[in-house]
Amino acid sequence: MKQTEYTPAATGLKVRFGGQSVSGVKPANQDAFAAHNPDDQTARLKGAVAVVADGVSSCEDSHIASQTAVTSFISDYLSTPDSWSTRHAAARVISSLNSWLFQQNASRQGRDDSMLCTFSATIIKSNTLHCFHVGDSRIWHLRDGELEQLTRDHVHVERGRNYLSRAFGADQHLEVDYRQQELLAGDRILLTTDGIHEHLNRQTIAETLNGSPDPVDACSKLINSALAAGSDDNLTALLIEIDALPLETPDENYRRLTALPIPPVLQIGNRIDDYEVLEVIFSGTRSHMYRVKDLRGGRQYVLKAPSENFAEDSLYLDGFMREEWVGRRLDHPNVMKTFAPPRPKRFMYYLGEHIDGQNLRQWMQDHPQPPLDQVRALLRQVVAGLRAFQRADMVHQDLKPENIMLDRDGRVRILDFGTVRIAGIEEIVSPLDKSIPQGSVNYVAPEYLLGQPGSFRADLFSLAVIAYEMLTGELPYREPSVKRHRIEHYGELKYIPALRYRKDLPLWMEGCLRKALQPNPAYRYDAYSEFLQDFTTPNPRLEAQVREQPLMARNPLLGWQLIAAVLLVLNLLQLLL
Repeated sequence: MKQTEYTPAATGLKVRFGGQSVSGVKPANQDAFAAHNPDDQTARLKGAVAVVADGVSSCEDSHIASQTAVTSFISDYLSTPDSWSTRHAAARVISSLNSWLFQQNASRQGRDDSMLCTFSATIIKSNTLHCFHVGDSRIWHLRDGELEQLTRDHVHVERGRNYLSRAFGADQHLEVDYRQQELLAGDRILLTTDGIHEHLNRQTIAETLNGSPDPVDACSKLINSALAAGSDDNLTALLIEIDALPLETPDENYRRLTALPIPPVLQIGNRIDDYEVLEVIFSGTRSHMYRVKDLRGGRQYVLKAPSENFAEDSLYLDGFMREEWVGRRLDHPNVMKTFAPPRPKRFMYYLGEHIDGQNLRQWMQDHPQPPLDQVRALLRQVVAGLRAFQRADMVHQDLKPENIMLDRDGRVRILDFGTVRIAGIEEIVSPLDKSIPQGSVNYVAPEYLLGQPGSFRADLFSLAVIAYEMLTGELPYREPSVKRHRIEHYGELKYIPALRYRKDLPLWMEGCLRKALQPNPAYRYDAYSEFLQDFTTPNPRLEAQVREQPLMARNPLLGWQLIAAVLLVLNLLQLLL
């Protein structure tokens, strides 16, 4: 029996490491280096990692800083959520490590045993090199015999000597240089401490690398050459050989996605992998949902399977498998859970929690003009769920009433994760064309229609559309404007004031909706909490902004009524005169 899990792309990443570190003429070695080439699945999601650090020689315990920096960075980075982008994950780890070192140094109050070091890390994920750098160690890139320095030294010169201007543990808030570079098979990445590159120029380093195909041998030669040139410091070199990079063809992608067959349409009483169908919840052209019972454990689930109509649609199948992946990683009471199958699967489906209730669309039909307090209570729960996506570096991208469930206790769940944007997976090269705008007609954020990527502000826009519709029963933009796959500029979308449909709404709430529904994401709220605050508590500034709007913009219907009344009066006066 086969067992598969969502895998974003073929592995294909093959790297080799070689490194050497020596104390040189010094009695102790305060340099440190480490590298890790993980297994296939971790390599897909995290990449291969290499780090060097150079302890500041004037500090007795700087070797502890350098050793801690390289080992803890790798272990902590690999432990971050798979959904985080490389930059986000590494930055969080670096900030945490720097804070720890800074606190240790603060307790020593400037003694000679402070813990300070330089830090240079590389992460090779998919076809991209990510560099993180502090201090005067260096990262180099060799391609076709040409050597390029990717980092700049953080030093200032005083009386002919170089002094570090940045170091791990020196300041509470550390500024880290970040750079990314596309890679090709055959590239070589070199990390060195200043004991080498202060005594060997770029040409000498390049010639040594070009003449040494073995990474360990190349590092040894660099160190020996630097010592011969008079290096009086610790010396460390770490070389990464890029033997192969992930490059999944469309055929390989399809074979991976279809490793398990799509099950046939099921009826009540049918069985699949020891699950018995108790209820057909939904059966449509895109997917089928059933309430099932595990015949071994007795637990009930929702089983969702793709439709045969999409058996050859790789983009759809990728999204379907993504649903299970996302649901298993977001543990939040307002997000639907998916579960790891207790036994190997023989068909393509996933198991989710059974929610006894109705979706928000049905609730809206039952409550055409709900009280404001009821709307606020629902929005708070949806926002709580969306924050779970935001913390995981994810964007839902398809928020709409049909994808929000309310159980019989009034608890909200966000569901349908097939189009979720996962920052950590977006970095992985894929043969799939994902340029088609995400989201559903009437709820899609305008930036998608311009071909731009979405952030949490895209989900905020969709949420504001839902809030607007809950209050008015209408949509904030005319349907012809949003039923296209593309727009040329934000000005094509004309906002319809909510006051046109519901005159009892406070002006400040109109202002809140108007701001959250700005076509340009730069003009929307900077946080979900700000939106909730303005949706709950009167904001005089928003009220003033609405009052300052021309009457035709604030209430077009009333404006036209007044114009008609004026024209009528003028016509009557003409008749009388």
